[in-house]
Amino acid sequence: MLQTTKIEYIQGNVVLEGYCALDDSKKGKKPVVLVAHDWSGRNDFACQKAEQLAELGYVGFALDMFGNGMIAKTKEERMALIKPFMEDRELLRKRIFAAYDTVRKLEVVNTARIGAMGFCFGGLCVLDLARSGVEMRGVVSFHGLLSAPKDIANKKIHAKLLALHGHDDPMVPPDQVAAFEKEMTAAGADWQVHIYGHAKHAFTNPAAHDESLGTVYNSLADKRSWVAMREFFAEVFA
Repeated sequence: MLQTTKIEYIQGNVVLEGYCALDDSKKGKKPVVLVAHDWSGRNDFACQKAEQLAELGYVGFALDMFGNGMIAKTKEERMALIKPFMEDRELLRKRIFAAYDTVRKLEVVNTARIGAMGFCFGGLCVLDLARSGVEMRGVVSFHGLLSAPKDIANKKIHAKLLALHGHDDPMVPPDQVAAFEKEMTAAGADWQVHIYGHAKHAFTNPAAHDESLGTVYNSLADKRSWVAMREFFAEVFA
């Protein structure tokens, strides 16, 4: 039976509100997958992904990057919320590491099998967590921002990486994809990039329909990317 609960944790003086989902009919310690939200905050979309992960037999933990489960409603509010993290990637790492540290302490979690996935801004967050060198099995970025931080280098990346990218994403042009591939190769990482034709940014989100911003849902890319994610975690958690 699906069990969900909200879990408060702290980074610095900020109270964060995670959403944890698991199937309690399956006994024993389980792999855990962190879910990093987009620039809107820890919204229903992120929580639903945590629940879908629970249906696959994992512990799904939708983390909170902004604090108190805050949800932005306008583009201006979203930009304001992510700006401090885009300008200070060390703060970004501290904030997501607080979630990583929290799930490692959950009694139901197998700490040898930790993964993460993120959407858009959340994709950048989970990639930066992997870049920090923490012990993880795998990280998946859905239409994530791929730019490397300038304040961290020469860290061994332990996690296997899967970037799921829309070819027509205006926020992540081909040169940024190529730079990411070069960065991961130089780091000695086990990496993959899957590129979906005719897909733009936010292609997994049915609520995305802003052509001017380049955020558009693509049902086929959504389905294909979810299958790729499932196969990836089945591999890395084996």
